Formats: sequence, structure tokens, C-alpha cells
Amino acid sequence: MVDVGDKQTTRRMARAQARVYMKPETLHMIREGKMAKGDVLGVAQVAGVMGAKQTPSLIPMCHPLPLSGVDLSFHIDDASNSILIEASVGVESRTGVEMEALTAASIAALTVYDMCKAVDREIEIGNIFLLEKMGGRSGHYFRPRGEEG
Repeated sequence: MVDVGDKQTTRRMARAQARVYMKPETLHMIREGKMAKGDVLGVAQVAGVMGAKQTPSLIPMCHPLPLSGVDLSFHIDDASNSILIEASVGVESRTGVEMEALTAASIAALTVYDMCKAVDREIEIGNIFLLEKMGGRSGHYFRPRGEEG
């Protein structure tokens, strides 16, 4: 692990996204709450929060951080037959939370897959990337428009 002991403690935030593509019928079942395993987006939200909190256990060189907040949002996009997942993570620390935001979005997407795989074997997960980060020496990064995926 990188030594961050000399870095200044600052407020840091990161946002990441993932997108889950599926058949229109699967999207309809999610919207109507008809999946056998239950409330897909509710369970995915809890899984994403748990994923953010477990990031140092999953990614070997990540520092354990006292997260101040984790939030996930889900947007059903009928035009692309997908669910856009956005994760926001905050912390007051000496290192950033990009990996926690990426992990939260990824775990939420994997949970959607798990809960829907019995009715749709063609589900795809993609477009996982950092949207924004703030805080620390490198300052504010915002992914340029048109690259949202």
C-alpha cells in the first residue's frame, strides 16, 4: 500500500457508474416487482453500499476508509433496455474513494444480474467508469460530456 501518512485530510467524493443491459421483458419484470428473488433495485442498492464498505477486502492495495456516505441511484432506460446505476461515495480522509464508488456500482450491477439471470441469460454489464472525483492534491476531475456511456 502507498503511504498516505503525510497527506492532508480533506473532504473527498467520487461518483461512478455501471450499466446493465437486458431484454425489454426483464426490465418490465423489474419495474413491476415480478422477479422471484424480490425487489431487484432495493437489493442492488444494499449490495452496492456493502460493496463500497468492503472495497479494501476485495482490492488488495486499497486503504480501509471511514466512509461518511454511500448513495446509489438507478435509472431505467427503456430506449436502451438498460438500468443505469450511479454510485456516490464520500469520506474525510487522506486518500480518495474512487475505488469504493467503482466497487459500489459494480456490485450493484452484479446483483441485478444475479437476481435476473433465471429469466434472462443475455444480460450484459458494461460502461463501468469514474464520472467525477473531488478532493485531494489532484483536485476536481469530471468526465467530459459525451463519454457517459
